[in-house]
Amino acid sequence: MKKGKIIIWIIACIVIIALIGFIAYGYYRKATMEVKNPIVTMEVENFGTVKMELYPDKAPESVANFIALINRGYYNGNKFHRIVKDFVIQAGSKDGEGQENAKLSDLKEGGEDEEYTIKGEFIANGVNNNIKFEEGVLGVARGDYSQYSSSLKEESYNSGSSQFFIVTKESSSLDGLYTPFGKVIEGMDIVHKMEEVEIKQEEESEESTSSESSTPVNPPVIKSMTVETNGIDFGLPQTLEPFDFMSWFSQNSNLSEE
Repeated sequence: MKKGKIIIWIIACIVIIALIGFIAYGYYRKATMEVKNPIVTMEVENFGTVKMELYPDKAPESVANFIALINRGYYNGNKFHRIVKDFVIQAGSKDGEGQENAKLSDLKEGGEDEEYTIKGEFIANGVNNNIKFEEGVLGVARGDYSQYSSSLKEESYNSGSSQFFIVTKESSSLDGLYTPFGKVIEGMDIVHKMEEVEIKQEEESEESTSSESSTPVNPPVIKSMTVETNGIDFGLPQTLEPFDFMSWFSQNSNLSEE
C-alpha cells in the first residue's frame, strides 16, 4: 500500500514539474520572441526599390493609416511632388501637387468621400515618440497654421493625413514637432538619386521675401507600394475631422497676428 502511494506521489510530482516547465517555457518564448515590424516595399519608376521599416510601437495611428492606404493601392501612381535637396522628398498628395490629401473612401470600404486627418504622434503633441529625424527617417507631413495665429497649434499638430516625407539628411529641427514612424532600411541611394532631380525655379512674390523651390520638373512616380505585416492586423487609425482653415481665415482675416 505504501509503495502504491509513493508511486502516485512520484507521478504527481513529475506532472507538476512538467506543468511548471511548460508554463515557464511559454513565458520564455513570449519574452524572447522577436516581433517583426512591418516592412514596406516601394518601387519608383526609373529609379529603383526602396524598403522601409515601420515602428507601430512609437506611432501606432500613423502606421495603421499608412498600411491601410497602401493595402488599398492609394500610393500606386502617386508622385513625389516636393523635393528639397539635403532635406526631404515628399509624396502622398491625391492630386500629385500637395494640395489634396486622402479621403475616407481611400482609407476604407464604404468610407465617405471626405478628407480626414489623424493625431500627430510626437512629443509637442503629448505623445512619447522619441525617434530622431536622422537620414532616411519617414515622417508624416502636416500643415502649420500657427504662422497665422499662435492659437492654432493643436489644429496644426493634428493635420497630418496621407502625405509622408523621407528626410535625406539629419534634420533635428523636426524632432518632437513632426511624427516619425519608420525608416529606410534598403535603397537610401535611390532616395538620394530622387533628390537630385531638376527643380522648377519659383519666382519670389511681393508678399514674400523668400519662396521655396521644391517642385520637380519631372516628379518621380511611385509605381507600386506593398507592405509585409507578418500576419498582424494593424486595423484602421482613429480619424479626425480636418480643420477648416479657409472658413477660419475668412472670419479672422481682419485680425492681426497674435
